[in-house]
Amino acid sequence: MNIILLGPPGAGKGTQAEKLVAERGMIQLSTGDMLRAAKTSGTEMGKKVAAVMDAGELVTDEIVIGLIEEKLEGEQGGGFIFDGFPRTLAQADALGALLEKHGASLDAVIELAVNDEVLVTRILGRAAEAVAAGGTARADDNEESLKTRLMAYYKQTSPLIGYYHAKGALQSVDGLGAIDEVAVAIAGVLDA
Repeated sequence: MNIILLGPPGAGKGTQAEKLVAERGMIQLSTGDMLRAAKTSGTEMGKKVAAVMDAGELVTDEIVIGLIEEKLEGEQGGGFIFDGFPRTLAQADALGALLEKHGASLDAVIELAVNDEVLVTRILGRAAEAVAAGGTARADDNEESLKTRLMAYYKQTSPLIGYYHAKGALQSVDGLGAIDEVAVAIAGVLDA
């Protein structure tokens, strides 16, 4: 089963993907994680990724699609969870073509619906908790970068909600519930 988790930064996509990996043996394809790994790799591509991410901008479709295709060519497991991809209509079309090329399909698109004010509080709280625990916050978990990321989401990614709704693939769940409540709602979509 291949699914997309849609929602703005901080909506809980990564948390829910981790639960699906543990409970269903799915493979999480988090572009954020893949890009952060590339950023610290020291390669020429990694340096480009670092410059773009440090500015709070989104990397090019070509880079992201290349990373995704590498993963699709590897282990399949219980299917893939696309987390943070696609972000644009062009990427949605590219994902459809990639899945078709690999003889796969998209089984569900789940939108984690959230309220922006709660979302901002959640992300800034996540950063504060990381620091309080003696760690470091993600470099992009600050108010300025957050504004840039939310604006990018609404300009580029939110059209995917209509795109997948028109294809009959979109299911929406309340992303602001407790982690386990959201997980139960997602399981309900997947098991339907």
